[in-house]
Amino acid sequence: MLNLAKYGILSPGWNISSLPADSHGPQSGNLSESKEKGMQQEDECKRNQLRALNWIQVTHTLTGGGGRSFVLFQKIVKAGDKDLDGQLDFEEFVHYLRDHEKKLRLVFKSLDKKNDGQIDSQEIMQSLRDLGINISEEQAEEILKSMDKNGTMSIDWDEWRDYHLLHPASNIPEIILYWKHSTILDVGESLIVPDEFTAEELQSGMWWRHLVAGGGAGAASRTCTAPLDRLKVMMQVHASKNNSMRITGGFLQMIREGGVRSLWRGNGINVIKIAPESAIKFMAYEQIKRLIGSDQETLGITERFVSGSLAGAIAQSSIYPMEVLKTRLALRRTGQYSGIVDCAKHIIQKESVAAFYKGYVPNMLGIIPYAGIDLAVYETLKNSWLQRFATDSADPGVFVLLACGTTSSTCGQLASYPLALVRTRMQAQASQEGPQMSMTSLFRHIIRTEGPTGLYRGLAPNFMKVIPSVSISYVVYESLKIRLGVQSK
Repeated sequence: MLNLAKYGILSPGWNISSLPADSHGPQSGNLSESKEKGMQQEDECKRNQLRALNWIQVTHTLTGGGGRSFVLFQKIVKAGDKDLDGQLDFEEFVHYLRDHEKKLRLVFKSLDKKNDGQIDSQEIMQSLRDLGINISEEQAEEILKSMDKNGTMSIDWDEWRDYHLLHPASNIPEIILYWKHSTILDVGESLIVPDEFTAEELQSGMWWRHLVAGGGAGAASRTCTAPLDRLKVMMQVHASKNNSMRITGGFLQMIREGGVRSLWRGNGINVIKIAPESAIKFMAYEQIKRLIGSDQETLGITERFVSGSLAGAIAQSSIYPMEVLKTRLALRRTGQYSGIVDCAKHIIQKESVAAFYKGYVPNMLGIIPYAGIDLAVYETLKNSWLQRFATDSADPGVFVLLACGTTSSTCGQLASYPLALVRTRMQAQASQEGPQMSMTSLFRHIIRTEGPTGLYRGLAPNFMKVIPSVSISYVVYESLKIRLGVQSK
């Protein structure tokens, strides 16, 4: 039981368990009227003192001051201040302690793998490893030393509770909250493993606001970088040893053929497919998590990879005809199609419905290297930052988040690019002269006629759009998040 007297808040003998939920202080019982009146006055005095405490006073009262304590107790006030008056009164403080102690009890039980009422360094390492966070034994021991009062190199419930009760930052939810990746950053590809959401975000409905903000950000970034995306598609399909299409020459060729507006061909369907794909991927990801029997707030890396890859495959299968339409519209000549519906009609009439799934196999295979490498690189960079720099908060800041996301996405694209190129050529085959080739035949043909570098045609404009895509999507995401009322801790 928590003894509040040692914090200088209540008189000796008071503790959190002795306070009834509907009470603000101890009960008088059968005490005489004078004693009862005296206790009531004393209790009222204590309550008034607590009501008067602002953020700085709370910090100094409970910890004796210090810059780090000030940051921590800003969080306590923010977590416990129900009436949003910037002050922590008695009722709010008691409510915060009750609620936080329940959460700490659940976390302690999940860490206590041996069920012996003690947590040691191996249990800490194993628990974090399950969540994809790798630390050394020395680092685990440092964590123990900060909480271990009696030098046993293990911590019991009392030590755990006393250390964490006045530290409101719960690390795993903070990591989930601040390190969102696929929702915030849009590089034009949709094969990234979906982000985790905290239990609070799922219960409050905040998750759909994140998805809407991410969809709007993706639409803005894809529209701004559409000329580079169309150039990439043109180079993937038309560039060869005999037709060495360059970036400048490619842009001039597109403008001469259809004017400046032609640079945005295929962008409409590319934006439209964001909403159904994001929704399907999110729902599939949550269902797959339940099917694999995970009741944790976040999954380990292997579970995330499997769940994310399957969810991505389901989403891609559902909207793949839109991918084919995007490629055909990006490659169309002036006057060839009047719009998205006209393009779909032409494909059905001339090629049958099966044409909407050309290139499906290399697209599905591309999910594995893209999602796997992107996730592995991102988690490695995230863990490295958390181990070195995460002291009071898991918030990495804008620069670190963008740098990690850009690096991991670039690595994922580089690994899966040959499959993406083959997919695009297969999608475009019907509109090109020559025989229709299978995936393996097309691979062999490219290697034989162009060499290994032929599998990376269009890579330059693809990488050129990464940094502007990430920057634009982040700025728009943050703006939409504010408009939609998404709260940041």
